Amino acid sequence: MRIYLLIVSCLVAFVVARAPPPFVEPLMDYHETVGIPLATRIKEAEDAIMMGADNVVNDVRIVGGAVAPVNAHPYLAGLLITFVNSPGTSACGSSLISANRLVTAGHCWYHSLQASQFVVVLGSQYLFYGGTRIATSTVFVHPQYSPSALVNDIAVIYLPTNVYFSPSIRPVSLPSSNQLWDSFTGAWAVAAGYGKTNDQQVGVSVSSIVSHVNLQVITVQQCQAVFGSWATSGNICTNGAGGVGICGGDSGGPLVINRNGQNILVGISSFVANAGCELGYPSAFTRVTSFYNFITQHM
Repeated sequence: MRIYLLIVSCLVAFVVARAPPPFVEPLMDYHETVGIPLATRIKEAEDAIMMGADNVVNDVRIVGGAVAPVNAHPYLAGLLITFVNSPGTSACGSSLISANRLVTAGHCWYHSLQASQFVVVLGSQYLFYGGTRIATSTVFVHPQYSPSALVNDIAVIYLPTNVYFSPSIRPVSLPSSNQLWDSFTGAWAVAAGYGKTNDQQVGVSVSSIVSHVNLQVITVQQCQAVFGSWATSGNICTNGAGGVGICGGDSGGPLVINRNGQNILVGISSFVANAGCELGYPSAFTRVTSFYNFITQHM
């Protein structure tokens, strides 16, 4: 009997050890649940900073990351978003890829709420103050974008005028032709954005400035083990071990790899686990190489 129980116990332990991770759904209804509340908090934080308030919470924005040095990510642009027939302002990130083009997530333009205008904020650590600010309503979302499944989650933003390059405003490179088939698995990348810093953040933060974090790229299969069919070959995912990654409000922002001193855009922040940002789940980005033709058609 003891031998039998030992065998059964070993089998149970083996099954538990081999059991797949629990399925996790991405965060949905971005603008209502994340973007609009986040923009409100950032505005309050920046107003307090500009007025010299001394009671602002000291925090950073990307989970597990740090405040980015000035001009560390001159290609990162903030988006202030207004909507068709709906009040409120939402927030996203984007990446400058030429003097008059940027890329962002499709769900920043439409995800239960339809955007009417982006105000693109370049060359500033803040969303509501400083920098170069250009309004545009010319946004091309991928024709097969699905807001319910978050597939083909990419859009190209057209600016009505060219921006002047400077140390704080400069485009990021797209992958070269010989990198289009690179999975980048195992590579270290940097994500930057304006998102909230933790799952409990409700107050204002002194670092309503840009934050960034180093993340390691994992395989699509590792991502699918957590997100199931939500993760596809059109995604590039990063390891969340240690509670690091993107969080609500980082949507549309860049995932960049440095190769031989050149910053290369490999991902666009797409989704995180609905369960929370700090639980060690992967972060999912739109894979730029999968949409290279779509992007270059709009250059």
